[in-house]
This record gives sequence, C-alpha cells and structure tokens, in this order.
Amino acid sequence: MKTRILTGREVHAIGYGAMNVSHGYGPRLDEAACGAMLNRALDIGYDLLDTASIYGSGHNETMIGRHVAHRRDEYLLCSKGGFFVDPEIGKARIDSRPGTLRRMAEASLDKLRTETIDLYYLHRWDREVPIEEVAGTFGRLIEEGKIRAYGLSECAADTLRAAHAEHPCAAVQSEYSLWTRNPEIAVLDACRELGVTFVAFSPLARQFLTGTMPDAPTFADGDIRNGMPRFEGAAWARNRALLAEYARIAEEAGCTPAQLALAWLLTRGEHVLPIPGTSKPDHLEENFGGAGVDLAPDLAERLDDLVNQDTVTGGRYTPTMQAQVGTEEFGAA
Repeated sequence: MKTRILTGREVHAIGYGAMNVSHGYGPRLDEAACGAMLNRALDIGYDLLDTASIYGSGHNETMIGRHVAHRRDEYLLCSKGGFFVDPEIGKARIDSRPGTLRRMAEASLDKLRTETIDLYYLHRWDREVPIEEVAGTFGRLIEEGKIRAYGLSECAADTLRAAHAEHPCAAVQSEYSLWTRNPEIAVLDACRELGVTFVAFSPLARQFLTGTMPDAPTFADGDIRNGMPRFEGAAWARNRALLAEYARIAEEAGCTPAQLALAWLLTRGEHVLPIPGTSKPDHLEENFGGAGVDLAPDLAERLDDLVNQDTVTGGRYTPTMQAQVGTEEFGAA
C-alpha cells in the first residue's frame, strides 16, 4: 500500500475530499446517503477526511460529526476556515483576522464533534492580514490543543515560506492534476524543500480525467463548473479531443482513466497526496484503487506530453473564483 506522511502521521496515499456530498456539484446528498458515503469511505480504508466550513455552509462538517465522529480514531481530520458565505451580503467572503479564524475553528470543532482538528487550513488568504499573523494565530490554536497542525490553501511559494518561518506549516492544499499544473511553477519545490506535504484537490480535473463526461456537458444549478472556461464551447471541444489518446494510455496501464490520473500524481513526489471527491460509492472504491497502480515511466511521460498547460484550453476558474485566488496560483505573493 502506498502511503504518505501528513502532520507526522502515515496515511494512505489517497484521501477523501468530502465536499461533494454537500457542495459544489449540484444538489447535496440527503442525510442518509451522506452518512452511508462517509462510513463507506472508512470501511474501504480511507484514513483522511477533508472538509471545510464553507462546504454547504457548515453542512459538510455537520455530516462528518453526526455520522463518523464515533469512528474518530480511524481518520486524520482536516478542515478549513477564513472563507465563508456571509449571510449579510449573500456571497462568499474572505477574512483572515485572528478573531475570525479562532471563532471559525471553534465552530468547526462543535460541528465535527471532536476535541481537536488534526489539520486546519487557511482556506483563502485575506491579504490585509500579514501571513505571519495568520501563522501566529494558528500557532496559538495548536498550543491550546484545538488543532494539531495548520496548512495553507492556494498559496504561493513566497507566502508559504513566510508563514513557515513564523510557525512550521504542515501542508499546502491546491488544485493539481494533469490539466492544472500551476503548482509546478514553484510551490511543489518549496513544499519538498521545507518538508511540507502537498495535498492535491480536484486531481480528476473536475470529472474530465475520468472519461465519463458527455460530449456536450450541462451542469445543474449550483454546480461550480458552470461558467468555467475549460468546459465551454470551442475550449471544451479542444480539451475533449485529448481524451481518446488518454483512454488508450489508461488501457495500456491496466486501469481506469480516473485511476490513471491519480497514479500520475503519485509519481510527482513522495510529498504529493491527492484527495479526490465523489458522491458515488462505486467511484469511491475506484479512486482508492488508484494507489495500487504502478505507472511505468514511459506512460507517465506520454501523459505529460498529452495533457499539460500548453495543450489544455481555457482558464481553470470563473472570473469570480479567480479573484478569490488572485495571483497566488502563479507563484507570486
């Protein structure tokens, strides 16, 4: 079994991003289905559950607390704060002030029904608050036992170094897959140098790399892929044309397209840990099996040449979502 080290603990090389059951890809699952998915993940062998305060405006954390808190010793628990839907303005807001981070962490502890969160991320950085102050806030939460370690999400290499100098950072979480290579600019190397785990979200390229998307995809209301340039018009047609050769490589590797994407990520370094999300039990098992694929170097090279920043058409985010990340993804602070 391939493993990774996160917060000093050995975990399976593929974790479970729990967001999908509550948020992001259309209607949330009903409560019974949420409970079944979370327990099934643990039964299969997932030992990392990743959530956030903003997922379903607390619904995701509540489901984890309600349905698997009794199995707390079976998983490393990760959540995120500093990014939430503000009911007064009806849209997402970023706030990295110490008081806000503390209140959100304490609220997450209540919803998750746990005494401590193993890894707590700054979900998005409010640049009006120095990153050193954010790291100091997390350091105090660690001293108090409310969290065991902290991480940063969608951060640049310089931002990571500044935070890490103030208080050691355990992980960086950003989008990374064959079709989103931004972390390769500088962040992956910075993580390797500092001994920081890189946690890759959307490793299946928001379903694209599973090979299961229809020729002309349409998304439900509330699906975050609505308006994403890579799924629209001529960009989608060009991107979709990459999948025929991609499927042939998966066949040669003896795995499914989704497993191929995860296996490729695991070749990028011992510090890279993908967290695919799904709301479907069969995909849950399929993704977990990606860690069992030993990808031959020649196939990994062919994948690199086929799907990369030069062959994929369109930006990864809508303008609104891109504004929340700013220039972080390009390696600049």
